[in-house]
Order: sequence, then C-alpha cells, then structure tokens
Amino acid sequence: MMGKIVKSGKSFKGCVEYCMLKNKAEVLFADGVRADDIYQTIADFNMQRKLNVDLGQAVGHIALNFSPEDAPNLTNEKMLAIAHEYLDKMKISDTQMLIVKHNDTRHPHLHIVYNRVNNQAKTIKDSMQRWDNVKASKALTLKHSLHMSQGKQHVNRLRLKGLDQVKYQLYDAIKAVSQKVRNMDELQQQLKKQGIGMQYKYKSGTQEVQGISFSKGQYKFKGSEIDRSLSYGRLKTAINERIVQEQQPARPSLADQLRERIRQNSQQQAPALSHGTGNKGHALIGTLLEEAHFGGQDAQDDSEFYRKRKKKGQYISR
Repeated sequence: MMGKIVKSGKSFKGCVEYCMLKNKAEVLFADGVRADDIYQTIADFNMQRKLNVDLGQAVGHIALNFSPEDAPNLTNEKMLAIAHEYLDKMKISDTQMLIVKHNDTRHPHLHIVYNRVNNQAKTIKDSMQRWDNVKASKALTLKHSLHMSQGKQHVNRLRLKGLDQVKYQLYDAIKAVSQKVRNMDELQQQLKKQGIGMQYKYKSGTQEVQGISFSKGQYKFKGSEIDRSLSYGRLKTAINERIVQEQQPARPSLADQLRERIRQNSQQQAPALSHGTGNKGHALIGTLLEEAHFGGQDAQDDSEFYRKRKKKGQYISR
C-alpha cells in the first residue's frame, strides 16, 4: 500500500466531484459532512473552511493505493480500517472527512478528502506529510502483510499525468544517463541535451555541495524526492563505484584458466616427455579436463570410486 499526497487545493467542489461522481464510486465513510447529496457535501466543507478565511488552500486530498495482488483479501471494512490507521499516523483528526472507494482500476484505492481547517478552526499542517506518508505506508503494509511494491520499474507510465508523469520521466532519464557518464559534470551536460536542468545546493558561504535538484519545464524536484537513489551523495557514489568496477581487469573464463594450466604444466613436464614418457602428457590433459568438468576433490573421489569398481569387475559405464 502507498499513499499519494495530492497538493493542497482551493476548491472542494472540484475535488469532491472527482471523488463522488466517478463511475461506481462508493462512499465508505463521512464525518462532519452530509454524503447523501454531493452539493450538500461541498456546502458543508465550505462552511467550515470559513472558520479560517486566511487559509486559502483548505482542501486536503490523499489517495491510498493497494496492489492488485491484495484485491481478493480487501473488503471495504478492512480498507476503511487501514485508512483510519493511516490517518492516525498522519495526525489528521478532529476535522471533516470523506472517504470514497473507486473501482475504475485493477488496483483497489481510496480517496480521502478532509478539511485542513479542523473543528477547532485550527490549521492541519502539511509541511512534513510526504515524509510521514512514506513511513505510515510502509508500517501499515508490513503490519497487514500487504504486497510490497517492487520499485519504480513496475509502475505503469502510461497512466501517469502531470507532476507524477514528469517525475517518472526524470527518474528514467537520470538513471539511464548515469550509467554512461564518468562524473557529475558529464551527467549535467548530458541531461541538459534532453531538456533537463540539474542544480546544486551549496552549504551557506562555501562550495560544499549539500544537495541536488532536477527540473523539466515548470516542474522542479529534489533528487531524493524523485527517488532516494538520486540524492547527490548516492548518485555520485553509484557513478564512482561503476567506474572503479569497469577499470578492474575481467576475470579469465574457465576455459582460459584450463588452457593456461595445461600450458604451464606442459612446460614443466617437457623434460620428462622428451625421454619417452609421453603418456604422462595425455594423463595430465585428461586430469585437467576431468577437474574442469566434474570439479576439484569431488571429481577425484568419483574417479577413485570407478577405478575400484573396475578392479573388482563391477565397472559401471558412465
């Protein structure tokens, strides 16, 4: 399960209509608003927001997405229980709430609409929500034995729009280019050719790099916001480790090792072979081939077994 934080908005009308008018939408929970009529729902949200007119973006919206693998075991009651646990971990309480289930995709998901002006006319802060969301989603996924996502490579890019679409475009581009460059300067140059900006954040009054961000069009993200592997430190380390690995000599194949051992042993046996003991050379080659095929001491034990059987007249053909 993963929560998706939608940027705080200004219009309850647009948000509520999207959630409640979706085909086959189901209202699972409502608190402080009337859910039997969409226009009453919108009016109730707007009435409470007037308690704090200074808060322009009063619309809180979160989508809880579950994996298709979990669908057979997810009843409405279980999804709603998990949603309430999630809200507790996110410290979203004492306010108007609407939870709607959508059935238009393969993966079950809920939309949570809440008023950032709570019942005491105070503001529900959203400054740390993205970080809290990651922790809460992971904790509940483990607690309820839900399917754990296998990473961004499994996300259906065709369904993405707006901010999420750009974020994944940046992720794919940065990952691909970072596999070809030798340092951060080259990375910046190559990304620029694709219309992607790369900016450093420096420690105040110094040239020490503390962070990195990437931009495309009107969107800009910290590297760690796109993916944890794209923070400045991790990205630089990954490039350096790849360069070191590429500079290391390749390990000889088994066939090459075998040929070298035959050559070396042939040179050592040369004096003996010149005095009519040529069969030793053939025996040597046979031993090395046997070791390569059957492997080390096991092969020697195996050969000994067949020699004893042969002496006793019990030889078994391979």
